[in-house]
Amino acid sequence: MILVTGAAGYIGSHVLRSLEKSGIPSSEIVVLDNLYSGHLWAIPETVNFIKGSTGDSALLEQLFSDHKIESIFHFAAHIEVEESVFLPGKYYQNNFVNSSVLIDAAYKAGVDNFVFSSTAAVVGNPEELPIKETAPEKPESPYGRSKLMTEWYLKDKLQAAQMSDSHKMNFVALRYFNVCGAHIPGGLGQATPKATHLIKVACEVATGIRSEMNIYGTDYPTPDGTCVRDYIHVDDLARAHVMALKFLEKNKTSETINLGYGHGHSVLEVINAMNNILGRKLPTKFAPRRAGDAACIYADNSKAKKLLNWSPEHDDIELICKTALDWEEELKTR
Repeated sequence: MILVTGAAGYIGSHVLRSLEKSGIPSSEIVVLDNLYSGHLWAIPETVNFIKGSTGDSALLEQLFSDHKIESIFHFAAHIEVEESVFLPGKYYQNNFVNSSVLIDAAYKAGVDNFVFSSTAAVVGNPEELPIKETAPEKPESPYGRSKLMTEWYLKDKLQAAQMSDSHKMNFVALRYFNVCGAHIPGGLGQATPKATHLIKVACEVATGIRSEMNIYGTDYPTPDGTCVRDYIHVDDLARAHVMALKFLEKNKTSETINLGYGHGHSVLEVINAMNNILGRKLPTKFAPRRAGDAACIYADNSKAKKLLNWSPEHDDIELICKTALDWEEELKTR
């Protein structure tokens, strides 16, 4: 069986659909989510749902006793970089401490495979582009550091198991770049309140939830002076998770892998794409740079293509914006 933590959230719920599409029956999936920022409607009614925290060791012991879990997808985490700066304890507790409790329980239960939702934020401001998995790890926020600490813990636990010749749980840490868009068939997308991601904010402005949006910095060393980021459609990202599990099952080895398209779009390019879809201009306001924002970030995705046999299917910024906008309109009715 497969355990999916945080499956009521944006990415976890899309991975549930990818698992279903790959032929894994819902009866073989257990979901653990405390519904802090997720939504029960994002979880198919046919899966086994348990409400609770990944840091609840007693609950985990009961869960692993009741279900023979062979693989875990771990998404449960707080994700807002700016909030993490003001509330670091919240992020270290939930993203690292609770993750370590889950990892320990998984080892005790004999789980074989662990797919971890990590982030390109573990690198921080890159020294070279594109960003490789071997890039120096210099996270600039408690969010990035909490994710990196979990990567380290997975590596240290595996090394300890190898040295002691005990049970080994192999893992793939997937480092996301800017995840965006919504499920292509519809009915699913990002519903996190007070989101700060560019495309989500643009959609909220387009649908009247916000009055305008800020463009932070216009003097970066990029073609149009605004920040450039690697935007990856959530369906492409979700599909890569299923491939990561297949990789673990076949190769029984651990890897850290970037998930991005390998190129970027600037803030103004994204806003122009949204304007083209709408047929009108979004109200925007220029604002000073935000501290810590790198000029340009995009992935070297060659490892994902080689090891997972993954390739993008939705690498189109207007398609990404259109699916996100369609979802935002639907979300208003929920």
